[in-house]
Amino acid sequence: QVQLVESGGGLVQAGGSLKLSCTVSGRGFSLYVMNWFRQAPGKEREFVAAISWSGGSTNYADSVRGRFTISRDNAKNTVYLQMNSLKPEDTAVYYCNIKIGPIDYWGQGTQVTVSS
Repeated sequence: QVQLVESGGGLVQAGGSLKLSCTVSGRGFSLYVMNWFRQAPGKEREFVAAISWSGGSTNYADSVRGRFTISRDNAKNTVYLQMNSLKPEDTAVYYCNIKIGPIDYWGQGTQVTVSS
């Protein structure tokens, strides 16, 4: 059984920072790519960032590149998303994701609200 639990969301002013965490239960965390997605009200869920199993390779959506940093600690089964220079348009529910075989696993999400 794989479970993902996100934390670290909250309310922040534009220009501020937040760090999200996602802890994964179950075996094999270190073998898989981890992803962050987000979903704003009335919009489809969109890709934010991804990190390879070793942490040596990362990928970002254009909208967050240079402001967000994804990292992972395989010893803690945890992936992070450091978000700097936040903008009101970053307001969304943020989800972490792992795909094992044909199955996508998602956390419950954590709300990030950026006030102008």
